[in-house]
Amino acid sequence: MSDELIEVPVIGYVVGGHTGRLDDFKGGVESIIRLNPGFPEETLKGVAEFSHLQVVWHFSERSPDDVALHARSPRDNPAWPETGTFAHHNHRRPAGLGVSFPKVVRVDGLDVHVTDLDADAGTPIIDLVVVFREFLPRGTVTQPPWPGEMLKDYWSNADERP
Repeated sequence: MSDELIEVPVIGYVVGGHTGRLDDFKGGVESIIRLNPGFPEETLKGVAEFSHLQVVWHFSERSPDDVALHARSPRDNPAWPETGTFAHHNHRRPAGLGVSFPKVVRVDGLDVHVTDLDADAGTPIIDLVVVFREFLPRGTVTQPPWPGEMLKDYWSNADERP
């Protein structure tokens, strides 16, 4: 593993929305991406014309000691195959970054109201950009069965818990 580091600014924070670091039931919750004061409002001009954002955020509550550079079963479920660090979408990856594609509800000043942002309240936002269809994956997206099994309740609403 390289010891080379880069420094990136925190452009804002998540306000409201999820709390408690849940693995599932992330759907139907509105939260706000609030840009830091000092950003001109015009940096968000045009964002409301798009349906979705790509948001890069930091797993800020993780411990650096929790990085896992070995193969393991997702969610420690032995029914799923052991997969390497870069086959997981969690806080145990070296950079501790998450990426979400929330739906834009509205823009109000430096606040971007969104739904389906799977970052908890207080999470630092590193970057955001509107989603262009042309930048989505080309061709058929394939995956083994276990992610679908693992994430069957990911976008369910917490009120719909089994």
